[in-house]
Amino acid sequence: MILRRFHEHQLAQMSYLIGCSATRSAIVVDPIRDPEIYIRAAIDAGLNITHVTETHIHADYVSGTRELVARTGAQMLLSGEGPANWHYEFAEADGAKLLHDGEMFDVGRVRFTARHTPGHTPEHLSFLVKALDTAEEPVAILTGDFVFVSDVGRPDLLERAANEVGTKEASARQLFLSLSRVRKLPDYLQIWPAHGAGSACGKSLGDMPSSTVGYERMSNWAFSERNVDSFVDRVLEGQVDPPAYFATMKRINRDGPPVLGIRKDPPSPAPDSLAELGLAGALVIDVRQPDRFARAHVPGTLNIPWGGSFTTLAGSLLPYDHDLYLLADEREDALAAARALTLIGLDRIAGIFDEDACIAWVDGGRALGRIRQFSPQTLLEQVETNTVMLVDVRSKAEWNSGHHREAHHISLDDLPRALATLPRDRPIAVYCQRGTRSAVASSLLSAAGIEAINVPDGWLGIKAAQKD
Repeated sequence: MILRRFHEHQLAQMSYLIGCSATRSAIVVDPIRDPEIYIRAAIDAGLNITHVTETHIHADYVSGTRELVARTGAQMLLSGEGPANWHYEFAEADGAKLLHDGEMFDVGRVRFTARHTPGHTPEHLSFLVKALDTAEEPVAILTGDFVFVSDVGRPDLLERAANEVGTKEASARQLFLSLSRVRKLPDYLQIWPAHGAGSACGKSLGDMPSSTVGYERMSNWAFSERNVDSFVDRVLEGQVDPPAYFATMKRINRDGPPVLGIRKDPPSPAPDSLAELGLAGALVIDVRQPDRFARAHVPGTLNIPWGGSFTTLAGSLLPYDHDLYLLADEREDALAAARALTLIGLDRIAGIFDEDACIAWVDGGRALGRIRQFSPQTLLEQVETNTVMLVDVRSKAEWNSGHHREAHHISLDDLPRALATLPRDRPIAVYCQRGTRSAVASSLLSAAGIEAINVPDGWLGIKAAQKD
């Protein structure tokens, strides 16, 4: 058996290429929307991708299953479990084979057994993996978003992201029953999950890429909780608000993601065309780091810095029905950001600009924008004299854990809808936990014509300053 694991850092997501060394056939499990990485890996390993599957209808990224099948002609395998409203709408038209609990299929001399493991989602499957030429027993279980290292998948997304009201407790109870089946598996069995630390699909995911049933039995809180009511309480407690775009992902992945085909780089308009685009109301995303943006930026642009939180921030703030332009210091950063946007279905990248666009803006006699930065000490002084309005853009859970007494709470996801209600008679200072979200928020305020101030040290810095 040949195994290749792929870790997409933007999504904290893991997918797998599993092949048979005898027949050179292979399957891809939980692919992202970038088929090239799997095709290249299969070629390098001398494999032919003959099957593609996924463990469930994902909420945090657009599935690459249809994309990969279109490129390779592989057999599509999808879950046939769960209620009718969470069946794959495109399965029949695409000729997919539907899998049910206990069904087996072979990829060469590697056997996969589907296990229906509902809880995170009602249709969720896990796959036992057995190398037929090596041993009589399975070597691993692909757990998708059901079991992670140190945690289990959150059961509240169907209610909080897909608006299936009243389902989170029932889903948590299903998750408990699914977990009872895994407890009976042998200690040596490897666990290959679909997410690691940083994913919003669980509360406290470990950073190791894999584990074993035996290790999780010793270390994972969910394995040790044997009372169903206590388990329900613990698994639902403290779940953060899901990113706003999760609802869109669930719908796209259920109904059928558009197939993009071979991806081409977005066009690069002339640098001096940015001024005309701005006058036409184009949505330009500046992906440079917040300090660069704060010092000098093209007015009206939105700062979503390229980095680990890029897709979460972009998915929560950017419209799916609007052309987008990207501006970066280097073309490579803009291309990387464009790829990341397609992973979450933001496909309308109309063009990319580099720093020459900023130079052309100035050469055209236009002024660059700036955003003031306050230290926590300066902020406290300004709030004390009522010189600024203070806005906390963190999540509700973060706000409830502690906040400045004079702050108004408007989460970053809600800020675009609140712009019209905000006063214009004084500057608005914004903070988050550590500074990234407040940088985005300050750019959003500035683009709306509001004088914005960012507090890059965030709530942690403010708390420390209050103690001094």
